[in-house]
Amino acid sequence: MPSIPDRVPDPAPDPDPLAVRRVPRSEVRRRLLAAAARAFAGRGYDDSRLEDIARDAGFTKGAVYSNFGSKDGLFGAVLAQGADAENDNLMAAIRHEDQAPKGNADAVTVFAARAVANRIVDDVEHGRLGLEFAARSARDEGTRAVLTPIRRAQRDAAARAFAEVAERTGARPAVSPELAALIVHCLTNGLSNEHIADPDEVGATEVESALATVLGALMTPLSADAEGDA
Repeated sequence: MPSIPDRVPDPAPDPDPLAVRRVPRSEVRRRLLAAAARAFAGRGYDDSRLEDIARDAGFTKGAVYSNFGSKDGLFGAVLAQGADAENDNLMAAIRHEDQAPKGNADAVTVFAARAVANRIVDDVEHGRLGLEFAARSARDEGTRAVLTPIRRAQRDAAARAFAEVAERTGARPAVSPELAALIVHCLTNGLSNEHIADPDEVGATEVESALATVLGALMTPLSADAEGDA
């Protein structure tokens, strides 16, 4: 007759669903950013908890700190990711021969204005997040330390885009790429804020018209007299 064991082994515990598994770091960051974007867009910065964001992504809160350092760092990474994607999409479109033919600065500026206007109108949540973070940075040094390099990177990318458009079309811009980038960057942020506040009066048509007007002026070649005075 078989012997009966003195003690039946305890069943193996269920695996912790929040445990950080052996997932590539790039995938961890991707999932955390996606979860954070959903949380911040749905609840805003203050009401979004890192515990909830981590749980939604399938990790512990420690994964947030190890990848982004802080809640501000995570929020800034969400904004930076959106800005990078926006710039990549715009430049890919500008380089498309059929939509932005060489030698035609007017066509490029109109197309760029339309692309940016559509982004502002179609992605209001990104504009709200940017506005919220900018407001926080005005009174919080930690937030400002995260936002400042993001804004600088956005202006640098805009300056490179402006210079490339000028080179591709043969235009001679009225100002330096850096100054043009600052002007357009500030205008874009302002138009985004105005659309958020008054979407009925400041819609896609108005945003596109404002951007096209400014871009067209910035791309106007210097006059012969102005060149001679320089």
